[in-house]
Amino acid sequence: MKTGGKSLKQNMTPTQRKELEDKMAKALKENVNTLSTELQRILLDDLVTAFQNRINVLIRAQKKRSY
Repeated sequence: MKTGGKSLKQNMTPTQRKELEDKMAKALKENVNTLSTELQRILLDDLVTAFQNRINVLIRAQKKRSY
């Protein structure tokens, strides 16, 4: 699977994770700007973790079913 020309791996490096958090922060800025900075960071961390977990589940399912 590719996004922005880069393949997604099952595990992201800390740099890749930070890049994804930054992209999500930019995309969701209007929706989260009412939250404190700390809560924004927590939410973004949770979203990146959920995204990474979903990708891992889909990669495993794809390997089993050959989609």
